[in-house]
Amino acid sequence: MHMKHNILFILTVTSFLFGCKRDYFNPNGPTDAEALRSPDGVTKLIVGIKNRYAVNTLAAATVYQAISSAGLSTGELTVLNAGNADLAQLQNGGSNLAPNNGVISSLWSTSMIVNSEATKVINNVNVFTDVPTRNAAQAYGHLYKAMAIGTLAMFWEQVPIEPGNNATFSTRQEALTAAIKLLDDAAALVTTTPPPSGFTTQVGTEIDLKNSLVALSARFNNMLGNNDAAIAKATEASQTIKSVFFYNNLNPNPVFRSSLTTNNVYGIVNNFGLTGNLAPNPADKRIAFYLTKNATNGSGFFLSDQTAIPIYLPGEMKLILAEAYARKNDLNNAKKFLDEVLTKTTDAYGLGADLPAYSGAMTQSALLTEIYRNRCIELYMTGMKLEDSRRFNRPGPNDVNKERTRNFYPYPQQEKDGNPNTPANPPV
Repeated sequence: MHMKHNILFILTVTSFLFGCKRDYFNPNGPTDAEALRSPDGVTKLIVGIKNRYAVNTLAAATVYQAISSAGLSTGELTVLNAGNADLAQLQNGGSNLAPNNGVISSLWSTSMIVNSEATKVINNVNVFTDVPTRNAAQAYGHLYKAMAIGTLAMFWEQVPIEPGNNATFSTRQEALTAAIKLLDDAAALVTTTPPPSGFTTQVGTEIDLKNSLVALSARFNNMLGNNDAAIAKATEASQTIKSVFFYNNLNPNPVFRSSLTTNNVYGIVNNFGLTGNLAPNPADKRIAFYLTKNATNGSGFFLSDQTAIPIYLPGEMKLILAEAYARKNDLNNAKKFLDEVLTKTTDAYGLGADLPAYSGAMTQSALLTEIYRNRCIELYMTGMKLEDSRRFNRPGPNDVNKERTRNFYPYPQQEKDGNPNTPANPPV
């Protein structure tokens, strides 16, 4: 049941799209209750969740909308056709971004569907009789639930942790804490009982479960400022094992197929959108990796329909280590891991700056600025720049020389209309 088998919508999908319960049925498939009574049904649900999160075939996928939203809100990307009003709203930001914006509404609803379906997996793992397979299925449920929660927390001030009718909202700090617990609990399960190879083959071998769990835990701990935990998890994540979303002609890379190759939606920008003291060194080899277009207008991890999108990058883990040590005021270790990114000639994905080591001021402020610059370059179009811009206190939408057009997004109008617990919108 790999993505390449095109299993897209086998089961009932319970959507908390607009704050109210809405069921979508595959008339040729089993009912929800029937499917979740069998190991095969739960396994197929895991594959379906992966497709929902990563592929645009059902609707705009979570990964696509996160990359699009963050990129347009922070100047990583630019709208190529002003007639794409929803994209233009994101690029312009401020009060221009309406609660009924289709991009953020889709990002919200798809993430909520993933959360809902992952919760079903977690609640039905007892259909597996052997412990290793049961633990692996539960770990996959935890992974996708955490990714859904964590993604929403990068764009909204408050998010539901548990889906449902009239879902209650938690602060993004509480949401990220819950996501971290899901990831850490799952990592403990698969460490104790590694996933059986047969089950891994069924759900897809392209995602390395253990390394994805610890890498995302490092990411979310870093967002919360849990420096010691971020250091421990980033150290644990492999620098050589790839963990990716897989694509092919049936399930194409969504950023390439839906945007870049059309040359009519949005496109990449010169120098990653960085100017002034953040502008990249012209000798930085990551410029060619990310910004040099091929004949079909693709670039970076969006070269073609078949290009895989990494769940995490080795350089992200190094930059988490550098940032966490810098915030602990351990400047020597901060420089050490920053230098490992700057001087890296290549990695598992062929990405490297191949630059000299850092030679700037050995102050916390200067190091953090260089770490931020390298996050903007190394992690270009990963959907994290809006979160990074806030965390590093870069100029916001009301500041001179703003570097982002919103701090947080308004809650989708459909959610507000259907859920009385929806908070008030932030001003920007």
